[in-house]
Amino acid sequence: MSALQGKNIILGITGGIAAYKSVYLLRALVKAGAQVQVVITPNGRQFITPVTLSALSGRPVVSEFFSANTGEWHSHVDLGLWADAMVIAPATASTLAKMATGVADNMLVTTYLSAKCPVFAAPAMDLDMMAHPSTQRNLRTLAADGVHIIEAAAGELASHLTGKGRMQEPDEIVRVLDDFFSTAADMAGRRVLITAGPTHEPIDPVRYIGNSSTGKMGMAIADAAAARGAQVTVIAGPGCVRPSNPQVQVIDVVTARQMLEQAQRIFADTDIAVMAAAVADYAPAEYIDHKVKRESADGLTELKLVKNPDIAATLGAAKRPGQTLVGFALETAPADGAGLANAVDKIRRKNLDMIVLNSLADKGAGFGTDTNKVTVITADGTATPFDLKPKSAVATDILNLIVSYKF
Repeated sequence: MSALQGKNIILGITGGIAAYKSVYLLRALVKAGAQVQVVITPNGRQFITPVTLSALSGRPVVSEFFSANTGEWHSHVDLGLWADAMVIAPATASTLAKMATGVADNMLVTTYLSAKCPVFAAPAMDLDMMAHPSTQRNLRTLAADGVHIIEAAAGELASHLTGKGRMQEPDEIVRVLDDFFSTAADMAGRRVLITAGPTHEPIDPVRYIGNSSTGKMGMAIADAAAARGAQVTVIAGPGCVRPSNPQVQVIDVVTARQMLEQAQRIFADTDIAVMAAAVADYAPAEYIDHKVKRESADGLTELKLVKNPDIAATLGAAKRPGQTLVGFALETAPADGAGLANAVDKIRRKNLDMIVLNSLADKGAGFGTDTNKVTVITADGTATPFDLKPKSAVATDILNLIVSYKF
């Protein structure tokens, strides 16, 4: 049975060409057993008729503050109290801006501002609008406010250009909602430690050894764990993205040794530790306290390196019964070949409970992407591969396996 069975869902529809997908989303939500109330903006009615939506939902569609014929007032407050979740799909650039700034000039945004339930938004717009700094700023604001952003997909758009801006498919949105209700409190009270992002190992005041990790995967896991009731602390490397869930605590560090120091300080009181950071394996043997000039005689023609401490292995050696330690392995070899063998060896060497393997050989996986394709291997040798999907969905897959494997 779907976790959406019996749930009250507000489906907000705005004025974008992707509104046609909302019909399929509505049908899927009803099929899953949800009670759905459609709230549509005036521009949304230009793309899909209320008659169609009402026929599928079995409820009158709400669009205006008052009924034109009777003067009946539609209470956004009552709607906000009624709903178990609100999902806005498609969420146009205009509506996202109004939500982020509190411009309550239509029934949908007013309902959003009154909602006491979790809110999900599935952006849909052309690629230039999606990439514009104002849209990205509004998305960050909404995420910080606790809105669950269902990342837009890349593909052919209404403009016939190709890029990021397609509303996620209805089945994916339903899956996100179903997962949310299935796992809403299954990690309640668990203390979770996550490392995320890169480390930078300084050579001189302006140069360092590092990598291009953004921390997106680690922060996606942090947000997902917090949404499931966990107490989450992230040790974040430099330039790491921020969590969208305000309950996630972030400790900022720069080097691998600083990350290890903080991890050791916290680990003893942790139930689950996920080592998602891309820690630099090596650091300069000596730090030069001035910028080395290229023209100088002592220019950086040679650089002596030393190994950094292995954070996962250090924690693995200190792991007590009942703790769960999860590693990550980014390989260039295919995940079904040498990459898999390397990951299995790391489980043994580092005393891990499971490891998440992803490979740069898979398009859409790795540093800086919004998607990932992983295989999760547990200490008993079971390997579970997953398809390419948004990192938010990958985070859910990883946490589901942690919960089922250990709890």
